[in-house]
Amino acid sequence: MDAYDYIIAGAGSAGSVLANRLSEDPDVRVLVLEAGGRDNWIWFHVPVGYLFAIGNPRADWCFRTVEEPGLNGRALSYPRGKVLGGSSAINAMIYMRGQAADYDHWRQLGLNGWGWDDVLPVFKAQEDFYAGASEFHGAGGPWRVEPPRVSWPILDRYRDACAEVGIPRTEDFNTGDNEGSGYFPVNQRRGQRWSAARGFIRPAMSRPNLTVETGCLVDRVGFDGRRAERIDWIQEGARRSARARREIILASGSIGSVQILQRSGIGAAETLHRLGIEVVADRPGVGRNLQDHLQLRLIYKVTGARTLNETYWNLARRAWMGVDYALRRRGPLTMAPSQLGVFARSGEDVERADLEFHVQPLSLDKFGEPLHRFPAITSSVCNLRPESRGHVSITSPDPEAAPEIAPNYLSTDRDREIAARSIRLARRIAAAPALAAYRPVEHLPGPEVGDDDAALARAAGDIGTTIFHPVGTAKMGLESDPMAVVDERLRVFGVEGLRVVDASVMPTIVSGNTNTPTIMIAGKAAGMILEDNRPPR
Repeated sequence: MDAYDYIIAGAGSAGSVLANRLSEDPDVRVLVLEAGGRDNWIWFHVPVGYLFAIGNPRADWCFRTVEEPGLNGRALSYPRGKVLGGSSAINAMIYMRGQAADYDHWRQLGLNGWGWDDVLPVFKAQEDFYAGASEFHGAGGPWRVEPPRVSWPILDRYRDACAEVGIPRTEDFNTGDNEGSGYFPVNQRRGQRWSAARGFIRPAMSRPNLTVETGCLVDRVGFDGRRAERIDWIQEGARRSARARREIILASGSIGSVQILQRSGIGAAETLHRLGIEVVADRPGVGRNLQDHLQLRLIYKVTGARTLNETYWNLARRAWMGVDYALRRRGPLTMAPSQLGVFARSGEDVERADLEFHVQPLSLDKFGEPLHRFPAITSSVCNLRPESRGHVSITSPDPEAAPEIAPNYLSTDRDREIAARSIRLARRIAAAPALAAYRPVEHLPGPEVGDDDAALARAAGDIGTTIFHPVGTAKMGLESDPMAVVDERLRVFGVEGLRVVDASVMPTIVSGNTNTPTIMIAGKAAGMILEDNRPPR
């Protein structure tokens, strides 16, 4: 059995960062196990490629949720990246940190070292911001951030409409207070997607002490007593194992890391016994506390505006899009799924922005399906701090069995109230004078849906879908919290030599997109791992 100092399960956003940082020391051996393949498909690099990657088993785990009561019995596709770079290879590329108060709340929960003042230096150290270093931004780091390379006049007018209803403009969402409207900065370099694989793991793959294996379905962690000693996986139909001299680190995301923990005997004893799995550590919080941002996708037909819908269906214009991208790396092929961002408060009783709009000059029934043939915009809004909590659980000891994913959307009165407020605000913006020239007509949920709370909550259940931000299923917390899975240094309670480092450790979801916070968590964790394993002097 081969032995390594560190073994990392997952080469997604977090795993890529860990692989880079831990292998900087030439005296340690690092093994990375990735279930997906190499990122050598064109649509991992052309920004608009998410349209072809999501729902494609080459790039996506293609998970599905259970039928959700809050969504009026609908089950959802639940995309997660399955490739080097993980979800950063198929996501929206939006560079967003969240709000300072999110991290200060973590510190108030007793998680020392996780306040805004603690994490801001990590964000800055990782960043390569297009405008250079400043009080809030870093330059020269591996995580490239650039402005969008295409503009749409109707989005400029949408921003004007936001101002008319009281939502201010902002030029920077990443100073700790993201309230306002502006264009999303993106993880791209000169019109190409800049995934975690490109930024972190690929530059390190030439190091002789770093081994990156793809096509590896991690089964379980093996223990010597209570110490994590080895990891078992399946590759090309054969079972393989490796031994860890220092630590095993799970970086397989809020779905994958839970599955590995449970198959390894860490989780709720009752669940593990039922599946015939020997209990190593009874931690009932494993797989609980699932949080996600539910987006409500309002679609408005417009008149007299240029949108991607009619551009896409015009063969000559579509051909020009390809030429423009090939020659200049500009145009619609550089588009992130959303260009304009709006952060707003749902009501006067809210102290800081609790809604995020992703505004798009296009519309479609769902990702992976064709654009509509009529000109339209999508005003997608989500509750940034939902109260609803769901769960993830294995259904079998078989590592190839699909997990049960139950987000439990809209399961609290407050979440249903915020959903109703969200739709009302979206309608107010659409009715503002700045958009009047485009004569917007609500296509979804439709003008027949009334304005009362009950009607809007039902509509939210009809149109709501994931915005791909699952977190919290192996949350950080105090050892006295029975639902906590890892401590503030991301060490799994009840065992030794095992950490979880990915979005699953967030105790509460951040107020924005989750990819860059996950990369920050991995960078901070790498520093802690190196510190904890430093030889005594």
